[in-house]
Amino acid sequence: MVVKGKYKYKYLALNLKASVVKRFRSFAKKIAGSQSEALEKMIDFFEWHGFKPNDRFVDSILEEIRKNRKRTEANIAILRDIEVTQTKPSNIMLLSLFGENLKQQEPVRREKKLIQKPKPPQKEIDITVPKIRYERLQDEMRGLSQDFQYVLGKVRLVKSSFGKPYLKLEISRSELARYKRKASKSISGE
Repeated sequence: MVVKGKYKYKYLALNLKASVVKRFRSFAKKIAGSQSEALEKMIDFFEWHGFKPNDRFVDSILEEIRKNRKRTEANIAILRDIEVTQTKPSNIMLLSLFGENLKQQEPVRREKKLIQKPKPPQKEIDITVPKIRYERLQDEMRGLSQDFQYVLGKVRLVKSSFGKPYLKLEISRSELARYKRKASKSISGE
C-alpha cells in the first residue's frame, strides 16, 4: 500500500494484539523517530549480539560479555605493545634532542613520626533504664520486627524480558501508610 506524497517506501500491515501495539508505540517513541526505525533497531540488536528469543537471555548476555572481555584484553595488549615499542623510545629521543635530563631523580620519601598524646582517663558513666520502659521497648521492637518480616514476605522479584529485574512490594497503600506512621512514631519516641 502506497500513500501518495507521504512516504518514499512501501509499507505493509501486521495483525497484532492491541495491548502489544500500545506497548510498542510507547517504546518506539523512546528509542526512535518512527515505529519502523524502532523495530529495525531491535532486530539489528538481536542479530548483532546473536540473541535468540527461545534461548535464556542471561546465558546469551554472559557469553557476549566473555567475547567482549577477550576482545578488550587483546586491544589492551596491542596498546601496551605500541607504547613500549614506539612511544617511549620516541619520547627519550626527543628529550635527548632538547637537552632534558634523562636521569629522573626519585623523590625522597620521608616518614612522618607519629606522636602519641596520652589520653585523659575517661569516667565510666553508669546508665540505667527503668524495667517498665525496657519492657515497652522490647515489645515495640518485637512488633517492628514482625511488621518488617511481614513486609519482606510481600516483596517479589520481577524479571523483565528487557532491562534489569526489580523488586515489587505487594501490599496495599493503606498498609504502607500504616507502617510508615508506625515507624515514624517509634523513631520520634512517642
